[in-house]
Amino acid sequence: MRSTPFVPLSLSDYEISAEQGFLPQDPCANLPDCPSLNRLGYELPKLLSARTVRRFIDEQHHLLPSIPPSWRTEDFRAAMRILSFAGHAYVWEVPDQPIPTLPAQLANPWYEVAQHLGRLPVLSYASYALDNWRRLDRTQPIRLDNIVLLQNFLGGLDEEWFVVVHIQIEREAGSGLAGLLRAMNSAAADQENEVLLGLTSLASAQTAMRDTLLRMKERCDPYVYYNRVRPYIHGWKNSPTLPNGLTYDGVEAYTGRPQQFRGETGAQSTIVPCLDAGLGIAHAPDPLTVYLLEMRDYMPPRHRAFLQALEKTTDHLSRPILSGYVRDRKSRNPDLWTTYCGCVDLLAQFRQIHIGYADSYIFRQHQAHESNPTAVGTGGTPFMAYLQKHLDETKQAIVQ
Repeated sequence: MRSTPFVPLSLSDYEISAEQGFLPQDPCANLPDCPSLNRLGYELPKLLSARTVRRFIDEQHHLLPSIPPSWRTEDFRAAMRILSFAGHAYVWEVPDQPIPTLPAQLANPWYEVAQHLGRLPVLSYASYALDNWRRLDRTQPIRLDNIVLLQNFLGGLDEEWFVVVHIQIEREAGSGLAGLLRAMNSAAADQENEVLLGLTSLASAQTAMRDTLLRMKERCDPYVYYNRVRPYIHGWKNSPTLPNGLTYDGVEAYTGRPQQFRGETGAQSTIVPCLDAGLGIAHAPDPLTVYLLEMRDYMPPRHRAFLQALEKTTDHLSRPILSGYVRDRKSRNPDLWTTYCGCVDLLAQFRQIHIGYADSYIFRQHQAHESNPTAVGTGGTPFMAYLQKHLDETKQAIVQ
């Protein structure tokens, strides 16, 4: 098999930056000339608490009569955030009694905005985290003591903390992705010192990401997460209480047929698959690998394209370019191999922490009703055994 000719990669080509990773510039809090939609976003936590979201939306003739021609990309992302939270609140207002049909005044604008962004009309990680934050002080950086959410379901400390931890990790990943590209591009140019510097930057970022993830339990209690946060982020594919999916009333493209979309999940973040691809870590086919491939459909298109570009960067032997380069120099440049192994080990640590959280926040919780199962993730697939397998495969990458 012939290898793909190497083309140096640049973060900026894929709406990514070393400073903020996959996060955009500060997201819009409000939409221009959309009072109904802005009010819905603002009132949503109170409406959901009172279980009057459905009544409020049903009484609206037009949430978004037409998309203003002056909208920028950031306006579409803000609209997608509000509509996605509203859509899930409408469906899961009573978590054990989901409703199988969205009214046209919500379904139509949600579909149209999603189409413009190249996304699906369902709450994805992009709307839940990437486009859902603001800095308390615009002069200070994105960090846990300076970011809050723009949109909540019920709100409260545990919901807020669960998401801002993810947002901080996304920001910390930026310098790591820059280091990864530096290492890969330098491997193609046979610049060993530059490869080492890139891997060192990646390891530093991964250490920060790991340390942030370890803080999850400081302010997000597993019981509160499972019972007050998780019920609203489920989707309608493989859902025991929405077996046929969700009907988007009035959306002509769906011709009245129910749609089945996965729920919001951290598996829709592009970070870990990019690290797998860049570091050359392979996973043997299993139900989780199939599911993770499907999760790419929920990523912003440019982020998905970046991941695909990483996977295509191979050397003349059709090996992942970075891991092949480092292995070939394992004996004569042990520092290079040691640093590479450190990056793989940090990825394994990240996966290990995540498995522990999946166990305590979901698997060990008491399942009160079938709409919030403990045996599958919010994406609707079994997870515990396959998460462990992917961890084992990550560790295996540096013992061969």
